[in-house]
Amino acid sequence: MAVLLFIMLFLLLAFYFYVKWLYSYWTRKGVFQLEPKFLMGNLSEVFTYKKSWGLVVADIYKEFKRRNVKHGGFYIILNAVYMPLDPNVIRNILLKDFNHFMNHGSYVNEEADPLTGHLFNLEDDKWRTLRTKLTPTFTSGKMKMMFQTFVICTKRLEEAINNRVARKEPTDLKEILASFTTDIIGNCAFGIECNSLRDPECDFRQYGRKIAERTLQETVTFILYQMLPRVIVDILGLKTTSSEVEKFFLGVVKETVDYREKNNVFRKDFMHLLLQLKNQGVVTDDETITRGENRGQSTLTFNELAAQCFVFFLAGYETSSTAMSFALFELALNPSVQDKLRKEINDVLERHNGQFTYEAVMEMSYLDKVILETLRKYPALPVIIRACNKTYKIPGTDFEIEKGTLVNIPIVGVHMDEEYYPEPEKFDPERFSEENKSKRPNFTYLPFGEGPRMCIGMRFGLLQSKVGLATIIRRFKIALNDKTITPIQMDPSVFFLSAKGKLWFDVKSV
Repeated sequence: MAVLLFIMLFLLLAFYFYVKWLYSYWTRKGVFQLEPKFLMGNLSEVFTYKKSWGLVVADIYKEFKRRNVKHGGFYIILNAVYMPLDPNVIRNILLKDFNHFMNHGSYVNEEADPLTGHLFNLEDDKWRTLRTKLTPTFTSGKMKMMFQTFVICTKRLEEAINNRVARKEPTDLKEILASFTTDIIGNCAFGIECNSLRDPECDFRQYGRKIAERTLQETVTFILYQMLPRVIVDILGLKTTSSEVEKFFLGVVKETVDYREKNNVFRKDFMHLLLQLKNQGVVTDDETITRGENRGQSTLTFNELAAQCFVFFLAGYETSSTAMSFALFELALNPSVQDKLRKEINDVLERHNGQFTYEAVMEMSYLDKVILETLRKYPALPVIIRACNKTYKIPGTDFEIEKGTLVNIPIVGVHMDEEYYPEPEKFDPERFSEENKSKRPNFTYLPFGEGPRMCIGMRFGLLQSKVGLATIIRRFKIALNDKTITPIQMDPSVFFLSAKGKLWFDVKSV
C-alpha cells in the first residue's frame, strides 16, 4: 500500500511539474506571457461562465498593449497561444502567408459528430475544395436571387412590431429580430416556412436557442480536445452536438432533400444550390437539381450538405440578429444618428417607388456605415483562431511560431484600440467614411476575418442586417426602455458576442 501511495504521489508531482513546464513555454521563447491558472490557462473565466470569450481575450490584448509589446503569449487549457498586436503581422497570418495558417484548429469528427463537418471546421485540402465549390453560392447574383424571401419576411417583421406598438408595451426587439433571421435562414437554407415571428415557440426557434448557447457538453468536449492528442479524441468519438439537435437538423434536411429530389422542386434558395452540388458537383444558373452525369466534379454527400445547412443556420441567424440588436441599442442612445438614417432610408425608397429592392438597399450608404460601426463595437465573432500548420518565422525578426501553435487574433481588442479608433466607446458611423477609412492601417477592422478564409456568408449577413434594420427604422422610432440594463453586459454562455438578457425598447410608429 505504501509503495502504491508513493507511486501515485510521484505521478501527481511529475504531472504538476510537467504542467508548470508547459506554462513556461512563452517565457522560454523570450515572449511576454500572462500568468496562467493551473490546468485552466488564461481562460478560466470563460470555462466557468463568468465572462465571454471575446472580452477575456480583449483584456489580454489590452494588457499586452499596456506592456508595449508587439506580441505576447497566453494559454488555453494546456496549449500555448500566440497573440499578434501588429497589424502587419496580422496581415501576414491571415493573407500573405496564409498557407502557414490555413486551419482554425476546430473540433471536427464527421463520423461521430456529422454536423461538425462544415466549412468553418474543415481543414487543408478538404476545406479548400469545399470552399471553392460553395463560393459561387454567395455571389451578389445569388443574393439578388434570394432577395424576395427577405422582403416577405420584412412584412412579418413589421406586423410583429406593430402588434407590440398597439399594445403600448415595451418590446424585446432582440427576440423579434432572432425570429426574423430564423425565418429568413429557415427559408433560404431549408426551404421551410418557419413562421417564428408569428409563433416564437416553433421548432426552429427553439432549436436555434439551443445551438446558440454553449452547453456543458460542448465545454467538456472542448477542454478534452485541448488536453488530449487528436488521435485519442477521434477514438473516443467525442461530440459537441447534442443528440437531440443532431436528430432534428438531420431529419429536417433529409425530409427536404428527399421531397425536392423526388418532385424536382425548384426554389430560389441556398438549399437548391447545395442540391446542385450534391447531384452535379457544380452550381449552375438553371433550375435543375438532378442530372444523369455530374460533369466530372466531385459531389457533396448528404452529411456534408446537412453540415453546411447547419452552420449556415447557426451563423446566419445568430450573428445578424445580434448585429441588428446592437445597432438598435446604439441608435436608441443616439437619436440624431437614428433620424439621419431614417431620412436616408425614406429618400432612397422614394426614388424606388417606395419598394424595397436589392438596388435600393445597396444605395443606402449611411445605413452601411451604421452597420459597419456596429460591427466594430460588437463584432459577432470576437476572435479569429488559427493553427500554425508549418513553422513560421515572422518577417524581420528571429521569432518563430512553431508548428501546432494556436494563434489568436483579438478582434474586439483591435476594434476598441484607441490608436486606431479614438474614443472607441463612442458610436460614430462616420468612422467609415472613405476619408476616415483611408487613415487607418489595413487589418484593423476584422468583423468577417480577412484573406482566403474570411466569412463566406458576409454578403448574406450584411444584406439581411441592412434589410431588417431599414424596415424598422423606416416605420418606427426607437428609444431605450428603463427595463434594459445598462451598461450592457455580454452573455458568457454564448461564443458569439451577444447581449446578456433582453433588450427592451419603447417603439412608436412614425
